[in-house]
Amino acid sequence: MASTTTNPVLSTRALGRATLARQLLLAPAAMSAEDAVSHLLGLQAQNTKPPYYALAARLDGFRPEELSELMESRRVARIVTMRSTIHTHTAADVFTLRPLVQPARDREIGIFRKGLVGVDLDRLAALSREFVEERPRTPKEIREALLVEWPDADPQSLGIAARCRLPLVQVTPRGLWCRSGQVCLTTAETWLGRPAEAGPAEAGPAEADPSKAIPSNAVAAEAEPTPDETVLRYLAAFGPASVKDMQTWCGLTRLRDAFERLRPGLVTFQDEHGVELFDLPDAPRPDEDTPAPPRFLPEFDNLLLSHADRSRVVAAEARNRTWKGNQAYCVFLLDGLLAGLWRLEETKERTTMTVQPFGRPTKAQRVELAEEAERMLGVMAQPGVPYEVTFGIVDE
Repeated sequence: MASTTTNPVLSTRALGRATLARQLLLAPAAMSAEDAVSHLLGLQAQNTKPPYYALAARLDGFRPEELSELMESRRVARIVTMRSTIHTHTAADVFTLRPLVQPARDREIGIFRKGLVGVDLDRLAALSREFVEERPRTPKEIREALLVEWPDADPQSLGIAARCRLPLVQVTPRGLWCRSGQVCLTTAETWLGRPAEAGPAEAGPAEADPSKAIPSNAVAAEAEPTPDETVLRYLAAFGPASVKDMQTWCGLTRLRDAFERLRPGLVTFQDEHGVELFDLPDAPRPDEDTPAPPRFLPEFDNLLLSHADRSRVVAAEARNRTWKGNQAYCVFLLDGLLAGLWRLEETKERTTMTVQPFGRPTKAQRVELAEEAERMLGVMAQPGVPYEVTFGIVDE
């Protein structure tokens, strides 16, 4: 909404630099993978490799095995949260962010109501919980089990309803670096340990190995999650931002009240169109001319999906160029803006990263792109396998 008062104006370029700073993309951060996942409020993980690419772009000295180790020790997990997509979250955030976005998941079920005629959703949730807590199950197994109870229902709708009603996490080895398996699901409570106030969980097959259980303080449930706490964390990771920006990020509505409650402790700006922006007083807001080195990001990185107005990182001419049909592409930033695509081809003999600019980068920019691509390959390529960087063009 447009501001009714006169706030300092932040240019689109200044907004971009501020967001890149919050996203750890101006300079590689000396931060652990677990702390980065927490700071960023999760990593988009619809596919298995994007979380690794996202951290490789952001962290100094990141090793893919570090994230895999966090997954195996159950300090992070893959679960459907924001925008009904799979995210990699810390265990603590599974128990705070998933309940926070539950209203959006409940609304999602309504989209499939025609396939759920006669289905008792409470019973569906109870049956699904019992089924997946016996042992982790594939989505196909969940659908088939529910069809026994409701044979006339739509199988896909049944599976989506179970996913929406329950906090189902993908158990390992799904998502591990170079060792990923098929999707198998169980409840967050079973896989990660029950929230503190719920008391200890009975050990089931998914948690039979005590060495796999994460420390209880890592998943201790906080008080009932409030939007206020998440607003502050969102601003720390994505700000300065409008109310509509945050609603776009999480898929919730009616967050204006939370921002108004927090207003006395926040600072306000407006963008070039007069939209009011909120921010934390001490958050970094670099000068708009701060250098922004090239960064290679995975498909659907949250940097690109977490604002209603994405012009701070996506110029008008680059819109709708990051996917074709159902195929999404990995992207790179140049001078703080989305500027092209990249792809990785891996064989036993060689790993090749092909960089495809939208326009014509300068000679100096090509050198910077090649250097950052080499850095990324040093993280992502398999040990002992030679790698190279090539440049191509984007097919129109």
